[in-house]
Amino acid sequence: MSHFLVTLKPYLDQYGYWAVFAANLLEGLGMPMPGETLLIAASFLASRGDMHILSVLFTAWAATVTGGSIGYAIGRLGGRILVLRYGHYVFINQRRLEYVQTFFQRHGRAVVIVARFFDVLRQLNGIVAGTAGMPWWRFLFYNALGGALWTGFWGILSYQLGERVSQLGDAFRKIEIFLLGGFIIAAVVLVIYLLRWHK
Repeated sequence: MSHFLVTLKPYLDQYGYWAVFAANLLEGLGMPMPGETLLIAASFLASRGDMHILSVLFTAWAATVTGGSIGYAIGRLGGRILVLRYGHYVFINQRRLEYVQTFFQRHGRAVVIVARFFDVLRQLNGIVAGTAGMPWWRFLFYNALGGALWTGFWGILSYQLGERVSQLGDAFRKIEIFLLGGFIIAAVVLVIYLLRWHK
């Protein structure tokens, strides 16, 4: 965890909440960005007092909802045309596109929520929903709900973990003096015993 924080802390120190927002926004547009990773790192730092947890959660949620919505608009406005024109390069044809549309009509709400928790699916969620023709208001609602569940899960889990690590560190610092003293006493007793045994 320390290596993880050392790697990301400079970005969070320099750009703060904007780093969390930008990464999650671009991830929602389908780009391979470390949105989830920055959310976890920022929440962990919030447990140390370097950031505010509610601000981290709201920033990540707003960014992921906005990114997913823009991705939806891209899919809705141009996704079908692109798939029909270039889809054969990735084995997607008219019949498979119609299957995706039917699947989204039946299970789109669950897909939008669950996809949030998986890499690749999280990035393509909005684009696929838009291409499949999922109604805008329905996507927006479940995108916001899925974003809230995903942000809350990783953000609060990381924040709680960070607090536990800090508490363990404080407790260890309090008892390490006693442990060190016990070790010194044990070493002195051992040396005295060995000297007497040698004589």
